[in-house]
Amino acid sequence: MALEGSLKDFGLADILQLIYFQRKTGVLSLDGKMDRVKLLFVDGNIVGAESKKRMEDNRLGKILLKKGFISEDSLQTVLEEQRASGARLGTILIQKKLLEKEKIQDIINAQITEIVLQLFGWKQGAYEFTAQGVPQDKDLPFSLDTQHLLMEGLRIVDELSVIKDKLTLDTLFMRTSAESADLSVEEKDILGLVDGENDVSTIVDLAGKDNFEVSKILLSLLEKGLIRSAVVAPVVSAVEMHTREKASPSFLGYLPYLAVAAALFLSLSVVFIQKDDMMKVFTAAKKVDDLRFRIEEYKLQHGAYPHTLSAFTDAEDPWGNPHIYRASESSFILKSAGPDMTEGTKDDIY
Repeated sequence: MALEGSLKDFGLADILQLIYFQRKTGVLSLDGKMDRVKLLFVDGNIVGAESKKRMEDNRLGKILLKKGFISEDSLQTVLEEQRASGARLGTILIQKKLLEKEKIQDIINAQITEIVLQLFGWKQGAYEFTAQGVPQDKDLPFSLDTQHLLMEGLRIVDELSVIKDKLTLDTLFMRTSAESADLSVEEKDILGLVDGENDVSTIVDLAGKDNFEVSKILLSLLEKGLIRSAVVAPVVSAVEMHTREKASPSFLGYLPYLAVAAALFLSLSVVFIQKDDMMKVFTAAKKVDDLRFRIEEYKLQHGAYPHTLSAFTDAEDPWGNPHIYRASESSFILKSAGPDMTEGTKDDIY
């Protein structure tokens, strides 16, 4: 089935209905202004979701830590193993018996549901459905009923229409110094989750309530003056700093014009270099993501992971280096060494 186009012409609800009623198996890719999401389907039902903005393993670790299910030291140990092996965080937690499977499944289920539901707010973007084999996690298997999510999504979109201009899933709040008297139990619980780091979607995960209920409580706390939006301070560019300093007679006003021009040229160069690096990182992440699916599809067809990537691509990453790939019988590692071109550093792209 060839299914691709614009969300302006064919909305998410229509796409999900088509996949569900035709019992399709494959991957639905959605590209929007703020995120790139992939939904995995088996027989029309959702068995997985990947968001570039909300990486599942990162959010899972944060939620487990916030809920007190795991210690900081244990989490760091597991994350190091996850980075080295390429295995999923939940799988390692189960294998090490650090957490019950049911708790992990509940959290992942809530996260995937949240990813899907926030897509109903997209009015623009591109979509493409590819019919293909979809790997399922044997350690953490699950399936979400697409029809149920469809109905829930339409309900939430209708309810959120009254508050969409006041907050989104990415909104951050901080507590104020105001007194928190005369609050309901639910308001006190949500207020306790506001710390300037948890965005709305994380608070939803931690609270175990639906998006609309949490949003209403947050708006109530906002109206009572108990919380405020946490605005991230903008990064002042070198060009802006130069402009500000030029206005000060004690600094650049006394520098030779040639030096000022050179400084401005250098600062503009830095801006363009940073933008170029960002585009390369995005391109590298997209390529790694696409290769990962092709590798899993290969295993489904041949019963084992490929020994090399030569069957798929000879292309290098955006920095001119080959992709890093290692496979065993049960898992594989795939990544780009990133801008510094050194494996094992913080800018590695998985």
